[in-house]
Amino acid sequence: MNIVNIQKLYCGENPRELSPLVIAYIGDAVFELFVRTIVLSKGNAPVNKMHKRSREFVKAKGQSDIYFKIEDMLTEEEQSVFRRGRNAKSHTMPKNADLMDYKHATGLEALFGYLYLQGNMERLTELFNKGVLNDEEN
Repeated sequence: MNIVNIQKLYCGENPRELSPLVIAYIGDAVFELFVRTIVLSKGNAPVNKMHKRSREFVKAKGQSDIYFKIEDMLTEEEQSVFRRGRNAKSHTMPKNADLMDYKHATGLEALFGYLYLQGNMERLTELFNKGVLNDEEN
């Protein structure tokens, strides 16, 4: 089963009606899968090396940086989803993350989760490519 078919298994509430932290939860997993796929595409390597390569993208600072690369591309609806995620009241924060980086990372994850649950893989891929792949190519 490919990722699009897996995504179509979700037939619950409209993602706009879900808690921003719930859509960030799924967005975190989607983002991680995209990053790991890119790292794997660079070739077979020991898992610890692959983890180190992906860590820069999936940590709060990396995700915050990616947001700022794509923010001008976002539609009003996408900006609204991002803001909901960014402004959500989380009761935890990683000990090595700046608060604003963490909030921007949560917003980005919410955006990715929202697009995934909407079934908008084309847009999700477009934003990911702009935010991540352009750096990887350099």
